[in-house]
Amino acid sequence: MALYGIPVLVLKEGTKRTVGRDALRSNIAAAKALAEVLKTSLGPRGLDKMLVDSFGDVTVTNDGATIVKEMEVQHPAAKLLVEVAKAQDAEVGDGTTSAVVLAGTLLSKAEELLDQDIHPSIIIEGYTKALKEAIRILREIAIPVDINDRESLRKVVRTSIASKYIGGDTVANKLTEISIDAALAVAEPRPDGTKDFKVDDVKIEKKKGGNVLDTQLVYGIVLDKEVVHPGMPRRVEKAKIALLDAPLEVEKPEITAKINITSPEMIKAFLDEEAKMLKEMVDKIAEIGANVVVCQKGIDEVAQHFLAKKGILAVRRVKRSDLEKLERATGGKIVSSIRDLKPEDLGYAELVEERKIGNDKMVFIEGCKNPKAVTILVRGASDMVLDEIERSLKDALNVLRNVMRTSYIVPGGGAPEIEVAMKLREYAAKIGGKEQLAIEAFASALEEIPMILASSCGKDPLEVLMELRKLHAEGKKNAGIDVLIGEVVEDMTTRNVIEPLLVKESMIKTAAEAALTIMKIDDIIAASPAKKEKEKEKEKEKKESEEVPKPEF
Repeated sequence: MALYGIPVLVLKEGTKRTVGRDALRSNIAAAKALAEVLKTSLGPRGLDKMLVDSFGDVTVTNDGATIVKEMEVQHPAAKLLVEVAKAQDAEVGDGTTSAVVLAGTLLSKAEELLDQDIHPSIIIEGYTKALKEAIRILREIAIPVDINDRESLRKVVRTSIASKYIGGDTVANKLTEISIDAALAVAEPRPDGTKDFKVDDVKIEKKKGGNVLDTQLVYGIVLDKEVVHPGMPRRVEKAKIALLDAPLEVEKPEITAKINITSPEMIKAFLDEEAKMLKEMVDKIAEIGANVVVCQKGIDEVAQHFLAKKGILAVRRVKRSDLEKLERATGGKIVSSIRDLKPEDLGYAELVEERKIGNDKMVFIEGCKNPKAVTILVRGASDMVLDEIERSLKDALNVLRNVMRTSYIVPGGGAPEIEVAMKLREYAAKIGGKEQLAIEAFASALEEIPMILASSCGKDPLEVLMELRKLHAEGKKNAGIDVLIGEVVEDMTTRNVIEPLLVKESMIKTAAEAALTIMKIDDIIAASPAKKEKEKEKEKEKKESEEVPKPEF
């Protein structure tokens, strides 16, 4: 840009700018590419992705959230979709793949409308109306569920973990029962009759070795630690547990201090005084009746000796999160100063025992009276299997939390998407104008989910879509595709394929909001790379030129 022949620099040198439709198309292309990666991993017949990071560590999974987190995405628009998956995972813990795929499809349909010279603002307005109507329709078709009925919870969990590879029905049944038991143990009733719990209250502890079927639920906490001193008991019944986040050590001065010692007696007096202080700490713990100490910080060797003499089992360097879970499980209270320790601060457990699991020792704190935190000890042959089991259990727990919160479900297998799409087309006809096209595009995007499910089990997606549309037009609103047998079923609830309403609502909301955010962008201003990066590139080019062999004459 020049003004009276003088160049005016608005942006920094090296900055790249993409404007208008070019910017929008660039963003849409990036989002579509990411959605395309995840598309094939949707549903029970979805395929896995192998992700290798810069350190060479391998992750094999079809979990949408894990795939997008492990992928090193560079494009800013694709990063937005990664954030969508993370948000969906944080909010409801399931439906991440569907959210990214739907967002990509919504943008793909919007691109078709842009080709017809429809302004992005009109598409945004149409999509916003379609989103509101879609949520209303979903709530209308939702089925109430009794959250106290174990069979209903079992069906919801099985649908969630059906898409993960966890080694067949026997393993799936075992994990289903464990996750339901864990959720029911920590769930607390709410005034409106629903229940709620934090997924973090269920600790998942992985230990390589054994079989997946050796996975067990412990009504208490398992610590991946061992008892600190060989002279301590390895088993304590009717344990009274002191939870400390203070060190059982003599505190070091904050400033540098020097002590001038002139005789051996002075050294002995100094050490005796240190031992006396530690003995007083241990005496205080024993005096209030504690026979187990779980400490977040260190325990001095002299203190270990005194604890062992008193017959107190001690564990040190326990993570803060584990200490908080112990507080919820045992009913104890975390104390920051040993001086303030009182008998009512002690937690209770029927048994505290050190056991050998695989090649390692672990401390089991179990038999708590009313545990509000429990542990699932996962066993498996390899780290890859353990990680996939952990992801399956987290999905199962999230699904249980969601259904307990809202106590409404919708059928799976693409049934709600087809029903919402059909109702949206009727709604679009009432709206009219160019917005009608945007609402219809939203409906078509929703239909992409059952088409992908059909494709993953080897069926013709278009044939399946036509058959589902026909059944829904006849009023069979629960009709969907059972991917495991590859057939269209008139009522998916009879096949026990159901999902929490909260997951479906959140999936459509986050996908639509991501698509709307990307469609509002009409200008990309990318700063030039940092100087260090430029210098690195120059060095790389220089090295490459030096490595080229010179011709011999």
